[in-house]
Amino acid sequence: MTHQETPTVYDAEPIPAEARAEIDRLLSSGDLFRYTAPEDAPVALLEREFAALLGAKYALAVSSCSAALFLSLKALGLPRDARVLMPGFTFAAVPSSAVHADCVPVLCEVGDNYRIDMNDFQAKLDETISAVIISHMRGHTSDMDAIMALCEARDIPVIEDAAHSLGTTWHGKNIGTIGKIGCFSFQSYKLVNAGEGGILITNDADAVARAVIMSGAYEHNWRKHMPAGDNSPELEAAFARWQNKLPLYNLRMSNLSAAVIRPQLSHVARRVRDGLRNHDYVAKALEQSPWITVPSKLGPEERAPDSIQFNLVGLDDAQVRTFAEAAEDRGVKVQVFGLSTDNARAFWNWQFIPGDAPELPQTRAMLMRACDARLPARLTTPELDGIIAALTGAANEASGALAKAV
Repeated sequence: MTHQETPTVYDAEPIPAEARAEIDRLLSSGDLFRYTAPEDAPVALLEREFAALLGAKYALAVSSCSAALFLSLKALGLPRDARVLMPGFTFAAVPSSAVHADCVPVLCEVGDNYRIDMNDFQAKLDETISAVIISHMRGHTSDMDAIMALCEARDIPVIEDAAHSLGTTWHGKNIGTIGKIGCFSFQSYKLVNAGEGGILITNDADAVARAVIMSGAYEHNWRKHMPAGDNSPELEAAFARWQNKLPLYNLRMSNLSAAVIRPQLSHVARRVRDGLRNHDYVAKALEQSPWITVPSKLGPEERAPDSIQFNLVGLDDAQVRTFAEAAEDRGVKVQVFGLSTDNARAFWNWQFIPGDAPELPQTRAMLMRACDARLPARLTTPELDGIIAALTGAANEASGALAKAV
């Protein structure tokens, strides 16, 4: 297979045409700041629409999912150096958000199915832990029933990092609505693409009021987060309670970003359906290889994948490197989390975490064999077949079953 025969997996779907008229209107007016309009600015409309889509009371759109995570921690009112438990398999932005919020990340083990090891999680969820961040990393949901039972018993708030999980459900409930606060990403490689951007959702009026003010709602701009005529005394009282008492971090989203995002919300269901179809089609084929295994989902989980993760089995480090090189030669870029230099998803590269480097042998072993490949929902069956052929061929070459000359 040649490079020209494989699909380009890094191109996103075009921005819907219906966004362009609103973008042109904004450019003509110069009205890009979310607080210029007295009400119903595009960002405010996005917040209401996204909250309704997920089934949450409140939403706050900000500059990135990292900003949403940071504001979520700050909104909890945690003391300085509060310890926040999170999985050892996540993106560097997650522990970074804790450090930025003057908290201390505490990492727990993750299994070879990419989900939190519940024994290690329970052991580390002691009286020193003030909050928990659950990263549904690459859309893989951990056992939220067990996690919430443990945290609720100890009155420990849970923040969901749902950057990869828009459209995923657990027992039919949207991921991001199970914990106290859920955070989502609109970065280009996510299900909804604005280049950059993020949003948090919650049913807690006090938490969202604190987050809104700290996001940059100076003076009384928090009033523009309340729909005209909306009688929400609980939310208004929370805003009034925190007026002038919190620092402003200025992490706002612009109206242009909101104009790009809003028309895509009606495409989420289709993208979820197509992404799951593509993932399962490729996963079934890859499972036929003796060198590849694709972990199964947990029972209550319905996924919304736009990428595929799989583990290499029976191959040593040199063969794993050969696999990655052979796949790239065939036109499919594969990231082996633990072998990619300076990978931001390998916990040993997070040297900004205070204290001694964590020892997570189970997570480290998983990352040395765990592979990641983009699988956008827009791909066609022939394109998926090309990816399958490239990956299985690369595995055969790496294992020695297929000569490199072929």
